[in-house]
Amino acid sequence: MRPATIVPIPARVGGMSFVIREPAVGEAAPLAELHVATWREAYAHLLPGGFFDEEHVASRHRMWNQILNDPSPAVTVRVAEQDGRIVGFALVGPSSAEGNEKPVRDTHLYAIYVSAAHHGTGVGQALLDSALGTAPATLWVAKQNPRAIAFYVRNGFDFDGMEKIDPAAPAITDAHMVR
Repeated sequence: MRPATIVPIPARVGGMSFVIREPAVGEAAPLAELHVATWREAYAHLLPGGFFDEEHVASRHRMWNQILNDPSPAVTVRVAEQDGRIVGFALVGPSSAEGNEKPVRDTHLYAIYVSAAHHGTGVGQALLDSALGTAPATLWVAKQNPRAIAFYVRNGFDFDGMEKIDPAAPAITDAHMVR
């Protein structure tokens, strides 16, 4: 799934310019910080106090260090950069089984996050197009995130009826979508 190194793709939407590219190995820290920041922007009101503790932040740093330092050819990561700063990212990889079920698609969109200041600018669409294109895929989305749901529906995803609740975030119901 991971193509050869791509040349950064300049984009201009509504007067805003940004670049979509693969992240460099040394960008794990800014990706981890953006990951935590975008979760705070989207879900802080739904998460228990203390959710964003030092261990949560450290776990995102470990995650991004692992992804970037030991890349898998089956994983695609793209970042959106504006004025030298990463403002969004997408992470796509192989689907895993849900319980005893075989995955309904081979590919899964694990994450796509854009800083709130860049919502509605085309950054999210450019990230999705670069990381996944129009390929069949699955994803989980918080039912309490209508903006994300509308984005996925516009991009051909539909709910398939599966839902789950993470015990660490009991106020969030994740719903499964398929394209």
